[in-house]
Amino acid sequence: MSAQKNDPTFENVWQELKWRGLVHVSTDEAELEKMLAGDSITYYCGFDPTAPSLHLGNLVQLLTMRRLQLAGHRPLALVGGSTGLVGDPRPTAERTMNTKETVSEWVGYLQGQVQRFLSFEGDNAAQMVNNLDWTAPMSAIDFLRDIGKHFRVGTMIKKEIVSSRLNSDEGISYAEFSYQVLQGMDYLQLFRDYNCVLETGGSDQWGNLTAGTELVRKVEGKSVHALGTPLITNSDGTKFGKSEGNAIWLDGTMTSPYAMYQFWLNTPDADVVDRLKVFTFLSKAEIEELAHAVAEEPHKRAAQRRLAYDVTSLIHGTEATDKVIAASAALFGQGEISELDEATLTAATAELPRVVVEADGLGIIDLLVASGLSASNSAARRTVAEGGAYVNNRKVTDADTVVAGSELLHGKYLLLRRGKRTLATVEVAAV
Repeated sequence: MSAQKNDPTFENVWQELKWRGLVHVSTDEAELEKMLAGDSITYYCGFDPTAPSLHLGNLVQLLTMRRLQLAGHRPLALVGGSTGLVGDPRPTAERTMNTKETVSEWVGYLQGQVQRFLSFEGDNAAQMVNNLDWTAPMSAIDFLRDIGKHFRVGTMIKKEIVSSRLNSDEGISYAEFSYQVLQGMDYLQLFRDYNCVLETGGSDQWGNLTAGTELVRKVEGKSVHALGTPLITNSDGTKFGKSEGNAIWLDGTMTSPYAMYQFWLNTPDADVVDRLKVFTFLSKAEIEELAHAVAEEPHKRAAQRRLAYDVTSLIHGTEATDKVIAASAALFGQGEISELDEATLTAATAELPRVVVEADGLGIIDLLVASGLSASNSAARRTVAEGGAYVNNRKVTDADTVVAGSELLHGKYLLLRRGKRTLATVEVAAV
């Protein structure tokens, strides 16, 4: 936490948010800037447990919350034990509802993740809240009388996500249609209990955010605010936050630190400066320096390396990130492969060709052929003769070499390399 800071270059945090490209839509901008430049306010952002982990889209909100907290404002982190039971409407089809037991379990997972990004100490300490606490005791009649009466169906069906679903073959259920009422009630409850006057979220949630501001206005006669951050897209128009079609999760067992680091390292030059603004706490001057490096020496990928290091460290810590970098170097002979722990080794070699062999098949020629690094025994012999065969980064110069059991990494793995960059993993079935 102590290493994170807001940039003193800017007059106030609102100006910094705008420079970082984090303001896509908002309520009264002038009033918001004045409010955020003044005394501490309370604000909130909600996260629904529709999966056992948050993902990179959620990270935008977590870091936005952290920037506001660093500016002296007080965050409420809402993990939706009740809204997670329904799920906000998706653009295409109805969500599959999870069991109450599953949602409750996931609430705990998400709370643990959120806690890593905010400070729960000091004058503006963050506080965790769960909307199940105020929805569970409420009867359906009370919900309809006290909350539902303030919502107009005509307004609700004009919300972009609702409108698109109504015009689709799938339609929309009453449960998902009512999601905006539940989220609006959250804002009203937090306004009453904590004097919360700002909600942040993705711009795709704007209809739900304004449902809350309108409800507070109707019930309490007070003006509160909402801020929608842009949906992050790549410069080529593709959706950000997925690799090989899969979401990039903040849980290290679902997306390993190695995979996380590689995802950011592969950021295109056209996107890397914008990613630095949104996902790091580097100052304007530091980011402009890296932007210059992208323009003048793109082959060095200094901006990508800094982005990958900072974001992976934010999510998994510097120790895990340093292990990832050591693993990347060790794969290509620039470090000691035997020093990598099994989890890091497994993650680092996950995308490599992999073959399982019996313990009696550890001759170098057999290994090169079995792994696919050599097409035939004769090709394997040529590779060895030309000095291009490596086992665990050790050059093998004798075609009759049999790898000893003591060389197996963690008792069962071998890293094979042909030449400088062609790799494969061998798993030994039994020793």
